Amino acid sequence: MTQKERYNGVLSWFSEHMGLSETELHYTNPYELLVAVILSAQCTDKRVNMTTPAIFDRFPTPASMAAGTVEEIYELIKSISYPNNKARNLHAMAVKLTEEFGGIVPEDMDLLQTLPGVGRKTANVMMAVAFDKPAMPVDTHVFRVTNRIGLVRNTKTPIETEKELVRHIPATILSTAHHWFILHGRYVCTARKPKCAECGIRPWCKFSADNPQ
Repeated sequence: MTQKERYNGVLSWFSEHMGLSETELHYTNPYELLVAVILSAQCTDKRVNMTTPAIFDRFPTPASMAAGTVEEIYELIKSISYPNNKARNLHAMAVKLTEEFGGIVPEDMDLLQTLPGVGRKTANVMMAVAFDKPAMPVDTHVFRVTNRIGLVRNTKTPIETEKELVRHIPATILSTAHHWFILHGRYVCTARKPKCAECGIRPWCKFSADNPQ
């Protein structure tokens, strides 16, 4: 099977069966999404969604969060992984957003990455989800799934994976494909025991071909 055939098969199946998938994080505007994505690092979306209502109620804008304290933010997110670092990053992010960007989340990859707590993956998520721009954020699910099924070949880093996927996936569905990979990795192609028997993309999967059941 050629790489083109594998990509065509996988993407066609996802398009038919999963449609316009979206993030499972709850938000109503780019600022809220940015807060949620920063909190989601090494934490489940479910846990983040349990935490953010109180944060958004107490700090509905970047200016209100900037006017608050790290300690106040910590108290609201202490059930999240790495709450000390995330509280500091959220406060510093809100300060910079307020002082340098007028409280508006920038719609630019490079500018987003100048914000505390925002790396390439988070910036890509913002571009794809908040601003509907072609982007391929690579988290643990995307990295694992695309390597396992053979869409990318033994990439060692998220940036290598991102570049490979961007090269092969049309820009028109790039951001949606990101959600397909995440949901597939979260519910079917799980890390320890992938549910190959119920997987719709088995005909194009390298792992399935190498490990017949």
